[in-house]
Amino acid sequence: MNRNVFSIDDLKQILLDGAGEPEGPGVEAATVDLDFQDLGYDSLAILETCTRIEREFGVALGEEVLGEARTPRALVEVVNNHLSVADPA
Repeated sequence: MNRNVFSIDDLKQILLDGAGEPEGPGVEAATVDLDFQDLGYDSLAILETCTRIEREFGVALGEEVLGEARTPRALVEVVNNHLSVADPA
């Protein structure tokens, strides 16, 4: 996995590893703009996901991410913004 870029595929794998199969449709190309709750993930699953992202990608997301990044696309963008600040190569 490239640790300088966080992708939808990275998010899907981390969600699967941490939260298991969702109650809803899950993260797919057609669902990246739907709320995590609509995709079958509760706030605890997203908290676990953020913790795993922080550990695996070496970024500090902070609690505000939970409120701001309500969709897969938004979370990927936030993580990539943190990665670009952490590694301004």
